[in-house]
Amino acid sequence: MTGDIAVLGAGMHPWGKWGRSFVEYGSAAARAALADADVDWRQIQSVVGADTVRAGYPGYVAGATFAQALGWQGARVTSVYAACASGAQAIGAARAQILAGLADVVLVVGADSAPKGFFAPAGGDRPDDPDWLRFRVLGATNPAYFGLFARRRMALYGDTLEDFAQVKVKNAAAGALNPLARYRTAVSAEDVAASAVVADPLRLLDICATSDGGAALVLSSLDYARRHGVADPVRIRAVSTVTPVYPRTVIDLPDIATDSAVAVDPPALGFRASIARAAYEEAGLGPDELSLAEVYDLSTALELEWYEDIGLCAAGEAAKLVREGATAIGGRIPVNPSGGLASFGEAVPAQAIAQVCELTWQLRGAAGDRQVAGARAGITANQGLFGHGSAVVAVR
Repeated sequence: MTGDIAVLGAGMHPWGKWGRSFVEYGSAAARAALADADVDWRQIQSVVGADTVRAGYPGYVAGATFAQALGWQGARVTSVYAACASGAQAIGAARAQILAGLADVVLVVGADSAPKGFFAPAGGDRPDDPDWLRFRVLGATNPAYFGLFARRRMALYGDTLEDFAQVKVKNAAAGALNPLARYRTAVSAEDVAASAVVADPLRLLDICATSDGGAALVLSSLDYARRHGVADPVRIRAVSTVTPVYPRTVIDLPDIATDSAVAVDPPALGFRASIARAAYEEAGLGPDELSLAEVYDLSTALELEWYEDIGLCAAGEAAKLVREGATAIGGRIPVNPSGGLASFGEAVPAQAIAQVCELTWQLRGAAGDRQVAGARAGITANQGLFGHGSAVVAVR
């Protein structure tokens, strides 16, 4: 049995700060994906919703919430939550249903209405919750963590503020070409340097915003795609949702300590690198066969980290790729041709799905001015709190 499934449709609601319900964003994205797939809503056999914990009861049962919003029609529903990896978990659940023969065609939806400013834990005192503790005990907001990671790269590899700024310049240039992006203005390295310091050494333009938005996919078996008249669809070939391996020797919030490595040698691969490795092994291809990548650029420094984790270069060499223009549109291996989170911001349940939307449009040759020439294979990379891996490989 092939592990491939077809991507029949991809759709998004534009990202921004709209001040409306996440259900509206997800429903709009779903309708766009259904229209793109030329599939009637009543044909959908299963709905998998990526949950948002900020939207009360409807957010915790996103599958049923979106099914109700689109109109009850009897489809089975699944709701998943894995922090920023929720979208990939939703895609993985849909893929499992299709490969198991439980459904031929599945709708995957994620959407969020995000707060202003950085994300924080839900209210209440929870001393057994490491995400709550890192705010209350350390004061370690997400930007503080991003700043620590940037300092680590500077100390280990000699990365500079100018290297970080070039990541933003690259992504802003791509985002300016994307009608769905929130920020569509090119910026210069001087603009980045002149923006306010948020968590030294990172400036405001080094860090992604929080956003409202939605993304959706219509996925199917290859047999269904052929019956539907799509002989050569974009295919999802691998979904990696692996967890870390003990011991973890680098702090990875929300945990505020590392594991002891006194008696056990550290694993050969760190957590993020293991996410991509599992996807490559399942897909039967390697990083040298990629046409593009969409990675989780919570900050400019973290995007550089992902270059190394997904195998585009050796440790410490990521900044060199940016300096050479290798990861820009038109470069050897474009990264975040969508504009990335730098141009969209975080809408947590939607972002891993949005990454696959971009791969779909690129592999179809339908990405317009940001098209990667001859795109044939791509990977997404993401990570959720509490050890949630997220990577998807798509091919054409």
